[in-house]
Amino acid sequence: MTDDDLVRELWAALDGPPDAPERITRDRAPTALDRAALPAAALARATVAVCSLAAAELAAARSGGPVPRVRVRDRAVDGAFRSDRLVRLDGRAPVTFAPLSGFWRAADGWVRTHANYPHHRARLLDALGLPQDAGPSELAAALAGRDAAATEEAVYAAGGLAVAVRDRDTWARHPQGMAAAAQPLAGRRPLAPGGAPLPPPGREPGYAAAGLRVLDLTRVLAGPVATRTLALLGAEVLRLDAPWLPESQDALDDTGMGKRSARLDLATADGRAAFGRLLERADVVVTGYRPGALEALEGLAPEELAAGRPGLVVAQLSAWGRTGPWAGRRGFDSLVQAASGVALTERAAGPADTPPGALPAQALDHGTGYLLAAAVLRALTRRHRTGEGSLLRLSLARTAHTLLHTDVPVQAPPPVPFVEPVLREAVTGRGRLRYAPSPVEFTGGPRDWSRTPGLWGADAPCWEGTPH
Repeated sequence: MTDDDLVRELWAALDGPPDAPERITRDRAPTALDRAALPAAALARATVAVCSLAAAELAAARSGGPVPRVRVRDRAVDGAFRSDRLVRLDGRAPVTFAPLSGFWRAADGWVRTHANYPHHRARLLDALGLPQDAGPSELAAALAGRDAAATEEAVYAAGGLAVAVRDRDTWARHPQGMAAAAQPLAGRRPLAPGGAPLPPPGREPGYAAAGLRVLDLTRVLAGPVATRTLALLGAEVLRLDAPWLPESQDALDDTGMGKRSARLDLATADGRAAFGRLLERADVVVTGYRPGALEALEGLAPEELAAGRPGLVVAQLSAWGRTGPWAGRRGFDSLVQAASGVALTERAAGPADTPPGALPAQALDHGTGYLLAAAVLRALTRRHRTGEGSLLRLSLARTAHTLLHTDVPVQAPPPVPFVEPVLREAVTGRGRLRYAPSPVEFTGGPRDWSRTPGLWGADAPCWEGTPH
């Protein structure tokens, strides 16, 4: 398989017209992503390519012109896939993983924990019978005598996050691995027919999503990467978070480009009423909570969301997929890498007790984010042409399956230093922000976001120009 074959495979998964990939031009360069044992660089290039192609297609559909040419630049792709690590505010590096997040020796293998959020840290320690002030040494000692799979189940039962590290063959036989493999890469079914065609994008036809409104109910990376891309393309994106769930400002400085951020309690009648007013003018709703979490609240199932908004696009993102025994579990890129066999494939050469490895970037998050944005853009093109809305479903586990089963040859690791990505700077009210530009590029398209991130949750939960 070649890079071109992978692009065509992903584009076909999005039900795109088969001749469209011929419009892609590539600028190649050795990057940090080439250091992976798996074809992470090829997956990154391909997901950005299909996202750019879907954006170009929507821009053409709305403006009435031909589909513009797409350019994929390796340095831009590399920077975008490591954007969460490269972002700086006044030179300060972000905090990416907390001390209790990582790989730990178990009695029969390895365990991967995720404890970046305070509530996840507390639940992890509770599950292991450790005091809340326990540190890495206490956690290591507690896990060293425990079975990895039993730890996985105990921590999950307590509401925490930990997985046993598996190789790819073990994951392929695991019920959740089989369920993820059986799912489509980008599932779609019709939803909310009868939508009107989208209006022309205005004086700048390259802004494919100009004039459209997106409700962003996602967190951390994959979902916010997708909605950040829609914001680049001109959409008004309003991120909504529960007031009681903490969020990292570092994460928002990376993925909040082009967006506004508000807090809204959907568990209350007032919160759902405010959400209903937002929904009346929304074109897209993107959710990143585990399956069933939002549907449990009155009026938030996809069919209910679409009932009064014909043509609505609802996109649902999950860690493990919507079928299988882990469908309702929380998860993050690092955990999916560990459970699916990616981490052991990326393990550095060394003694038998060498810890599992990781991809040079959170490529499952970023790759799924660009695939999700591409699926939304293709659904909007469909809505423009037919009036049909869409329900879209993607998962990190299904993207991991594609990475593990893609036979694009991995290039030899680049020499050190590899070609560094080009970063940009902007002066904000909070300081000087250094960030990675978007890799989504097509002729006539936007090259940067219209706004930098503000403070998390500081905006009113209303569309711009409307009263709160």
